[in-house]
Amino acid sequence: MRVTVIINPVSGPRARTSAGVARADTARRVLEGHGFDVATHLTERAGHARELAAAAVVAGAGLVVAWGGDGTVNEVASALVHTGVPLAIVPAGSGNGLANELGIPRQAGAALEHAIRASPRPIDAGEIAGRVFLNVAGLGIDARIAHRFNARRGRSHGLRTYVRESIAELRQFTPIGYQVATGTEHFDTRAFLVVIANSPQYGNGARIAPGARLDDGRLDLVVADASGIVSALWRARRLFTGSILRDAGVRHRLVERVTISSNAPIVFHVDGEPATAGPIVEARVLPGALRIRA
Repeated sequence: MRVTVIINPVSGPRARTSAGVARADTARRVLEGHGFDVATHLTERAGHARELAAAAVVAGAGLVVAWGGDGTVNEVASALVHTGVPLAIVPAGSGNGLANELGIPRQAGAALEHAIRASPRPIDAGEIAGRVFLNVAGLGIDARIAHRFNARRGRSHGLRTYVRESIAELRQFTPIGYQVATGTEHFDTRAFLVVIANSPQYGNGARIAPGARLDDGRLDLVVADASGIVSALWRARRLFTGSILRDAGVRHRLVERVTISSNAPIVFHVDGEPATAGPIVEARVLPGALRIRA
């Protein structure tokens, strides 16, 4: 079987460009040791992982491995949905939300062995404003934080940096008015955040939709009403205790499709990658759209 490994050489809090060569060597050693025909590629820019994955599908790859963080996984997966070509993950990012939820080992060699042993199984994907996501898409404070965090490309990342950037954004963030329509209900909200989750967690154990399942054919809509910085920080602790949905200011719905509109262009993120759209965005579930070895 032909296996394509797509490596982000700078994924991770302490990664350097030179790490890419070592990662490629590890991938070839492990996979060729099991008799696979292996091609390795290092990403060079935003969007490159998606291009490489699409080319791998055309070339007849039987498996595509995304070695990097949630953004790299997102790019690779967006080229694999509806193709039948399975995805495997070697987690090397700051949050690794999807890999954590799937129980994929953090050590690279173990993650590759895990991918070899696991049988491909279908999972859902989500789509918002034409962008695919596997983990979480969001509008509001988490999208603003994603934009701040993304602006630090080439500088230090990691949980400590994320917390620092989050607090800085909280100090200046103004809740946004949204109109939300799910097909069965419509409500207006001045929201701190609006999340559409396919998987339970952002990463690092922060669970925004604790009961979300990757294969139930639905997305979890989580809306947190406006609050001040002190209340927001107090609420944030619930992300790590699995109790966020018990907060009185949080609404939770299971949806197949949702439309969100505002009075201005909408800032959002897909799996932590920042994006913008017009004043209306639509999100929907893509049931069983991706096969994954995990």
